[in-house]
Amino acid sequence: MKIKFGYLSLLFIISICLFSSCRGLKKLTYFQKGESPDSITVAKAYNSTIQPGDLLSVYVGSLSDEASKFFNPYPDAVNTSTPSSALSSSEASGFLVDQNGEITLPVVGAFKIADLTTLEAKNQLTKKLDLYLKEPRVIVRVINYKISIMGEVTKPSVYVIPNEKITITEAISLAGDLTNFARRDNILIVRQTNGKKEFGTVNLNDRSVFNSPYYYLRANDIIYVEPVGAKSLQTSTFLRILPIALSVFSLLFVLLLRIF
Repeated sequence: MKIKFGYLSLLFIISICLFSSCRGLKKLTYFQKGESPDSITVAKAYNSTIQPGDLLSVYVGSLSDEASKFFNPYPDAVNTSTPSSALSSSEASGFLVDQNGEITLPVVGAFKIADLTTLEAKNQLTKKLDLYLKEPRVIVRVINYKISIMGEVTKPSVYVIPNEKITITEAISLAGDLTNFARRDNILIVRQTNGKKEFGTVNLNDRSVFNSPYYYLRANDIIYVEPVGAKSLQTSTFLRILPIALSVFSLLFVLLLRIF
């Protein structure tokens, strides 16, 4: 009878461990079906516009290389970007968009560029340069287009995005994925809109993340991944001695089975 009770106790302990393990695995799984259908409409891509404080690279070319040089005071700016690290204004050269939303180009002078996409800025600059150059070609890029990723990710940092477009899933991958202590169902996005801070959340456990207004990130977005409660217990005395206690309990359990 005692032996049977011992086996039942052991089976109960194993069941609790397996149940806890399954629940933990579910919390770590991305894009679970939940209430979402098997197919889902992806959120519309966000087209970023140039804003005051942006640092731009503006490359001008034409049929005459000599004539084009007058319009390229920062020839290295076009190639100055990296997808995996921050780029400060002191490390890069380019045209800083002032508080009036303007940049000053050689010969052309002040040019209103704020609230334009880089494509729109390119087209408008091409028209202006047509007065000075033969068949001008223009490339406009935002050098300091960046996002910040904080909290429970493998590589928290400020990341420069060369193509000026990134999704929340791409950003998480860029940061080396979430840690095992990350809370996946309540990732915070901090966004500045019209001079105000906007706060939103996404749930990576659910497929609905793909049609969230925060699926496509914007320049200067902050992503914060909060830890689950388990992390605060990681360093507790109880958790440190738990493996030893379980080992001792297992040894005593085996000895008791042999005795009885």
